[in-house]
Amino acid sequence: MTNDVRFVFDTNTIVSALLLKSSVSRQAFDAARERGVLLISAETMAELNEVLRREKFNKYLTEQERLQFLAKLIKEAQLIEVVDDIQECRDPDDDKFLELAVSGEADFLVSGDKDLLTLGPFRQIPIVTPRELMDYL
Repeated sequence: MTNDVRFVFDTNTIVSALLLKSSVSRQAFDAARERGVLLISAETMAELNEVLRREKFNKYLTEQERLQFLAKLIKEAQLIEVVDDIQECRDPDDDKFLELAVSGEADFLVSGDKDLLTLGPFRQIPIVTPRELMDYL
């Protein structure tokens, strides 16, 4: 597998990977980082930042850990300017991941969200669970 495999991870999968170090989500996230490029957009990063700042995560992550994770992700990932306006998901909040995947020409969109998974493949982009991604990789 070459380094030009392009991955989009939804927010919940990234949060699971960050909080649960031995989870399948973490294994998939780490494998994607090692074997390809993670794609982010301003909108997906804003949502991730907002979610990680929720009070319920204070018992799991310090402010410093959150900031370090976000800074590392921004440094390592490829920022994509979203040019596609997509309104096809049952949950409109999830359209941003479809837009990122299409605009960034992703090879995989990784999610555990049924609203996204039921759309896969979306415009020839497989939408897979972290486990399915690990099976593929």
